[in-house]
Amino acid sequence: KRTRPYRPQTNGKVERLNRTLLDEWAYARPYYSEEERRDAFPGWLHIYNHHRGHTALKGQPPASRVPNLTGQYI
Repeated sequence: KRTRPYRPQTNGKVERLNRTLLDEWAYARPYYSEEERRDAFPGWLHIYNHHRGHTALKGQPPASRVPNLTGQYI
């Protein structure tokens, strides 16, 4: 996906996500290979979406905002 041109709000969100990826996943610990780093990504993404609180959501993880995730049917 691409961000809309001349839209600093969107670009700021993308830049923040990139910074979070770098700080919390890509360089959070030493990896011995790029394959090891790639293999760690799905686990980190699950933690990010299901367990890590986000300030914009008052400490709730993003998955709490989606009502129809597997096993969460209303």
